[in-house]
Amino acid sequence: MTPRSLTKPIRLTNSIFLTSTAVLTLTAVPAYLWNFGIDWFQVALFISLFIATGLSITLGYHRLFSHLSFKAKWPVRLSTLVFGAATFENSALSWCGDHRNHHKHVDHDKDPYNISNGFFHAHMGWIMFKHQPEPDFENVKDLAQDPLVMWQHRNYLLIAILTGFLLPTVLGFLWNGWAGALGGFLIGGVARVVAVHHMTFCINSFCHFIGSQPYSTNHSARDSAIMALFTFGEGYHNFHHEFQSDYRNGVKAWQFDPTKWTIWCLNKIGLASDLRRVPEERILRAQINEHQRAIAKRIDLHSLELPESLQQLWHSAHHRVQAALSHWEDQKKLYTQAAKKQVTESGKRLEEMGHRVSEATQQLRTALDEWKQAQREIHSQLSALVNATASA
Repeated sequence: MTPRSLTKPIRLTNSIFLTSTAVLTLTAVPAYLWNFGIDWFQVALFISLFIATGLSITLGYHRLFSHLSFKAKWPVRLSTLVFGAATFENSALSWCGDHRNHHKHVDHDKDPYNISNGFFHAHMGWIMFKHQPEPDFENVKDLAQDPLVMWQHRNYLLIAILTGFLLPTVLGFLWNGWAGALGGFLIGGVARVVAVHHMTFCINSFCHFIGSQPYSTNHSARDSAIMALFTFGEGYHNFHHEFQSDYRNGVKAWQFDPTKWTIWCLNKIGLASDLRRVPEERILRAQINEHQRAIAKRIDLHSLELPESLQQLWHSAHHRVQAALSHWEDQKKLYTQAAKKQVTESGKRLEEMGHRVSEATQQLRTALDEWKQAQREIHSQLSALVNATASA
């Protein structure tokens, strides 16, 4: 069957650019390395520009401008707009318009990179072939009020060429004359553009195709620790689609999310503020509910008749953890409200409420441990029932 993208009118400029940069990367770059060898300066130039431009997409275009997940001072906004243009992924205004439509209409026809139209379409076909009228910027009116965003939008192509191609060429020339200039153009410019392109494209394709869905199965977005390694932490995409306003994608402390760490550091030095975080209880409740839905789906899929003891274990564990979670939420809310009215609350009263929060936290941990143990037992018994049914 012909991929849906290939049946649409071609976007000639986009297609030529994507194709020619890829061909140069696969031919001219190896030829340059064969003739001039590997230069540590060129490697450093590639890595530094890859980080600068890649983070300008994930931190700037995505989390700052598309989702407003934090606020940033003008040096951060300006630098992400300049180096974001150097990725040749369109202006921030256009990029954010597409991305907001993706979240609003995920997996449906108005989703610009709808994975339902096929892997190639989501990866890059939507850029190379026309699928819908050009965006009218209705969903980015807030960004249209930002002078820096509009300056970049008006001058996008010039900024992209100067920063994306001319800058590495000039730096290469200063390092090693015309041979260095050619290397700077090919490695720091062309190859780096291709690498950042496919980093971004993988978020739209692979992160809607492979991985786990611990927070929701209502959309195709998936969490992938492997993809996070290549996308500055954007691989935790199931979390992001469920809690898109959070400045974090890798919400767990151990999850690889350099974009999150960079935003946190910017906050510590005063260049970023108002970092938005989804309350921990909302995240935990989403995980618990999704796990319960997964069990129910497995039972329905195999038309299993659960033993009464297993039903009791399932419902009892779920009830206990939900009750403990609700109690914890209530105690945290009361403490937060009291802390905001600290002038009228005595120190002893706040201390007592703090102890209640600690006790509720411990109760929740105990209930979660019991719930996890119950889930393991349920999964084990379900597997045995499925095998027994298959053998019968």
